[in-house]
Amino acid sequence: MTRAAGEPLRIVSLVKQVPLAESLRLEDGRLVRRGVGAEMNPYCRRAVAQGVTLARATGGTCTVVTLGPPSAEDVLREAVAWGADAGLHLCDPAFEGSDTLATARALAAAVRAAGPFDLVLLGRNSIDGETGQVGPEVAELLDLAFGGGVRRLGDLGSSLRLELEHDDGTQEVEITLPAVLSVAERLCDPCKVDPDGRAAVPAARLTRLSADELGPGPWGTAGSPTVVGAARPMGHARANRMLHGTLAEQVDAAVRALRQRGALDPGTSRPAPSPGAGADGAGTHPDAAPRVIAVLVEPGRPEVARELLGAAGRLGPETGAVVHALCPGDDDVRSLGDCGADLAVLLAGSRVAEDVADAVVAYVRETVPWALLAPSTAFGREVAGRAAAATACGLVGDAVALSERDGMLVAAKPAFAGALVADITSRSTTQMVTVRPGVLSAPPARRHDAPTAVRPVGTRGRVRVLSERRDDDVETLARAEVVIGVGAGVSPRELEQLSPLAALLGAELAATRKVTDRGWAPRARQIGLTGRSIAPRLYVALGLSGKFNHMVGVRAAGTILAVNADPAAPVFSHCDLGIVGDWHEVVPLLHRALRHERDEAAVG
Repeated sequence: MTRAAGEPLRIVSLVKQVPLAESLRLEDGRLVRRGVGAEMNPYCRRAVAQGVTLARATGGTCTVVTLGPPSAEDVLREAVAWGADAGLHLCDPAFEGSDTLATARALAAAVRAAGPFDLVLLGRNSIDGETGQVGPEVAELLDLAFGGGVRRLGDLGSSLRLELEHDDGTQEVEITLPAVLSVAERLCDPCKVDPDGRAAVPAARLTRLSADELGPGPWGTAGSPTVVGAARPMGHARANRMLHGTLAEQVDAAVRALRQRGALDPGTSRPAPSPGAGADGAGTHPDAAPRVIAVLVEPGRPEVARELLGAAGRLGPETGAVVHALCPGDDDVRSLGDCGADLAVLLAGSRVAEDVADAVVAYVRETVPWALLAPSTAFGREVAGRAAAATACGLVGDAVALSERDGMLVAAKPAFAGALVADITSRSTTQMVTVRPGVLSAPPARRHDAPTAVRPVGTRGRVRVLSERRDDDVETLARAEVVIGVGAGVSPRELEQLSPLAALLGAELAATRKVTDRGWAPRARQIGLTGRSIAPRLYVALGLSGKFNHMVGVRAAGTILAVNADPAAPVFSHCDLGIVGDWHEVVPLLHRALRHERDEAAVG
């Protein structure tokens, strides 16, 4: 039966309870959980608000589901107090230790048990894990279409018209119902209810489900193919040195300190490319049969492809592996050999992520690669997430470094709002990883004509791409050695005043959420808890207050120089060097002092 626009929608919103990021702290390199508050994940707040809005507008229903300990009931109470019809709590010690696949498996089972539903909503990301892969995994397990990062939605009846907010642009699609959607921060205002309102929710509106009631699983640790290993603190201890004197004296002192810290020395923030197969051809371990490392190439992102192929090539000699580049669409694959591929596999046909995922699943089942690397972009996360769910393989999301140990692929992944980096491995035969663009060095090009194989890609026809627009490059900030961050105190018409300083430093511009919310900068330039995390050699903060939600995104910066006219601004507690002054006056002085310092260094 075809549904008409405006007819009742049966909606389920999946939500997660996360630690309050502001209260996280480390002791001896370990995250301290005692005394740490919890709340609904910020992205999930939009999934609840949008679910309730759509249910009310169509006369439908909205059910909210969470998986977690008894305390997670609070997020269900908040959702019901906001207007959801009922809450379903998956709560059982058997769920403990769930990775994203085990979590997705439990959530999908709950959706099947409580459904049917027309629409499954969840947040596009979780601030404690930052993987963005639960949505695609749930969609694959439920055999539904997926739309990621929805920021505009139109009801067409049996389908929806969506505007999707991707890493550095937007995509307009039409998607057939039923479907799974992850929602962007800008889709709607968040749900938020005070403790008294949450406490007033009748217990009868909430239902608890055990693992046994969902079925045999596997659940929890037993159903989790990834294993979390050693964790270490992310970032640097800050010097918190406030400079004194006139503005000119503060600027001169800042430049001297930047030089002493090495913050003005190009090339100090990135490791040099390692020699290996990326430069000289994939090696083969003398005592082992050749393995395969597969690399998913996203159309239109050649630099990201070079980074991933370079990483695979460097792992090749360590693991006795050859590198296969999986290239969707009809792109020219001849250059892939120069970037490190030993075989270019052209996935000919549809470029829609779920269709490409079907082809990747068939490839994995047939070839059984040792590892599969994909970009941590909207496209890469969906393809890898679906492939992992379909093959029950471990998937590590948003890795920032890769290595091999005892025959295992070790992926270093940021967690808990960037407070830690954890080493994660997978117990599955094929180990899958999405890698953050810009964090791995691309190797020098080699001359190599890789042979080509062709695999067909069909289409399910559930997602139709109507248009695409890219307004930035996702890897630009990740690759930048120097970044100038601006807040709402720098208006768009004043950005030109920063150009001389940016040119002198070779800096890229970044922004706070307030700036991107106002449309003054692309979302790809947003730094912080719900934006990007970066690790430049030098971060210069101008005209921004420096609240935790922004500064957590530059936790791994080598040196932070802050400029603010308010000596009590929070930014000064997160910086190495602080100049108290109006940025309009400081920036010209800083440019002049840095240019003088550069000229003197050249003469010397």
